Amino acid sequence: MKKRGISYEYHTILKDIIGEKHGLSMDEITAYQSRVDAAHRTLMEWKEAGEIGFLDLPFSSEAWVRDIVQKAREKSKGMETCLVLGIGGSSLGGKALRDAIKSPLYNEMSQERRRGFPRLYFAENIDPETFMTFLSLRMPNKTLVVAISKSGGTAETMSQFLIAVDWLKRNLGNTYANHIVAITDPKEGPLRGIAEEEGFDTLDIPKNVGGRFSVLTPVGLFPAAVIGIDIKTLLEGARAMAKRCETPNLADNPAYLNAVIHHCYDVKRGKPLSVMMPYADSLLSFADWYRQLYAESLGKRLDRQGREVFSGPTPIRALGATDQHSQLQLYMEGPFNKVITFIRVEHFRWDVEIPYPLSYQTSLDYLPNHTLGQLIGFEQFATAHALKNNHRPTVTIKIETLDEYALGQLFYFYELQVALQGVLYNVNPFDQPGVEWGKKLTYGLMGRKGYEKYVEKIRNKTL
Repeated sequence: MKKRGISYEYHTILKDIIGEKHGLSMDEITAYQSRVDAAHRTLMEWKEAGEIGFLDLPFSSEAWVRDIVQKAREKSKGMETCLVLGIGGSSLGGKALRDAIKSPLYNEMSQERRRGFPRLYFAENIDPETFMTFLSLRMPNKTLVVAISKSGGTAETMSQFLIAVDWLKRNLGNTYANHIVAITDPKEGPLRGIAEEEGFDTLDIPKNVGGRFSVLTPVGLFPAAVIGIDIKTLLEGARAMAKRCETPNLADNPAYLNAVIHHCYDVKRGKPLSVMMPYADSLLSFADWYRQLYAESLGKRLDRQGREVFSGPTPIRALGATDQHSQLQLYMEGPFNKVITFIRVEHFRWDVEIPYPLSYQTSLDYLPNHTLGQLIGFEQFATAHALKNNHRPTVTIKIETLDEYALGQLFYFYELQVALQGVLYNVNPFDQPGVEWGKKLTYGLMGRKGYEKYVEKIRNKTL
């Protein structure tokens, strides 16, 4: 059976559809082609120099994939819970995978419905009440802890890691190391050193792949494999999108086209807000993943020549149809400063017909003989149509059926879009210098050696 993927529709940003004032012309879009050609060459140069590795991940060897799957099976055997310790890019991709392919309610399912795979949790924050409540509800001998930190020194993750190690050691003794997998830098960092000293199993994060681009590395693939997600097909989908987007030609490369549309609306039309609104609960975590990818990659103070530019659109996530009842009023009648992306699932994996179990007539008699899938589809269509009539630009990504193949395409689509968009802004989309100051000050406040000066700067009001 032919694998189906995603389709991209953008006609509702065109002047002919939403009007002269807020629509773009095809001439405006195609005028970007020479800039796109140059940006594409820059990305390819970075790739050839080994500076960015995410472009190569869809073409990873079958042996590499088999090793991840085999380790996931071995480490999760007999486990009821897999707890991922990670923050930001170390958790958002894995969570998006779990929710999209399994269900946002996967952990509520019985062992039979989970087909014997463990529950999968992500400890994304360091709120002590949440974390310690979680540990109090788990059985150490049935828990696999996966610590993910590329640097191996992320304060939040490593604090949780030390607590988890202590919890496992106190309860399991010398066998505790069998319950830990470390995913980190191949050679460096505290987590790598501890793993080698204590005998933990490890998986490598490629040096040239940053956290927010790492979902197709063991960062996302190992937790996915632990719960039986077909990571081989996921990578096949990403590979199909990579091949589709090999050309810089805007007419044939939807990721580049989406980058151009969003860049043009931001810098030329005063629409710096990018809303992602999936019409499926299973894709809300994907919108969270996109939000980090967009914000950290494009929000920069300096351009690549070191000049102050303060660039970057602001990503917003919404959920259809829920946020039709909270945010849509603003999108429909508020400022003309947004571009909205709908993600629509054409065929849900499980649908239900709306019954009419009443013996008397009411105004609800129009609902029976329809399904919830039809209703949410009509909601998306109606919302998009209403926004179009109010001259609000939207684009739509349609997914035939949400499976590993389609999701692999979706991940790669947005990673490539954001990379190209960053070059259009003339910023480095692969660093995040703005978060480093806060990290260093935190280290100083916690008493880490070598970071005392940051606390002194605060005291002297010189920071």
